[in-house]
Amino acid sequence: MSTPDAPSPLQSRWLAAARQFRGLDPRDPSAWPAWPRLALFAGLAVALVAVLWFALISNALRELEAERQTEVRLKSDFSRKLPQALNLEALRRQREQVRQQVALLERQLPGRAEMDGLLSDINQAGLGRGLHFDLFRPGQMVVRTYHAELPIALKVTGPYHAIGAFAADVAALSRIVTLSNLVITPGRDGMLAMEATVKTYRYLEPDETAAAARPANAPPAQPPAGAPR
Repeated sequence: MSTPDAPSPLQSRWLAAARQFRGLDPRDPSAWPAWPRLALFAGLAVALVAVLWFALISNALRELEAERQTEVRLKSDFSRKLPQALNLEALRRQREQVRQQVALLERQLPGRAEMDGLLSDINQAGLGRGLHFDLFRPGQMVVRTYHAELPIALKVTGPYHAIGAFAADVAALSRIVTLSNLVITPGRDGMLAMEATVKTYRYLEPDETAAAARPANAPPAQPPAGAPR
């Protein structure tokens, strides 16, 4: 009759370690044998590492991902703005040209005190061509953000060439004047009648600019204390 093989030394150690996990008192870990105490320490260490990972390292990873996205955005902004930086001098020259053009256009706009002279110039342009004014009625001033428009209802009677020359004279005025809504109809004795809306423009005075920029429901600006009313 054969006897079972004796366990090897390694198996014996494993069996001895396994026996140490039997009958443990969970209320007194300090009385546990060595292997259970080591296993408990390893479990606590793994749990501590997991807590630190989720509490600290995961936050650091989120911050790192946010910084990476910021880096991508900054690189994109840099790539977009680099051509502008390389063309900075050209852009400055263009801006200066635009400013000069705006200043030139502003000089073509009369001020509030010059409007009467401009209306007289339009009237004289028609009379100088031998036209008869049936209607010359300024309308209500329309205030825009940076300028004001004055529409004028106009009706003149005269020969064809005189009406054409009058329109050219109005277009050639040093101030900005436009003709719109033109209607030309036959008149008496071979004459033509032209009805149109003439629009003249002027720049706003400082007080008018402030009033145009103020919201419609805002109260008017009050003078400073002690100022004369």
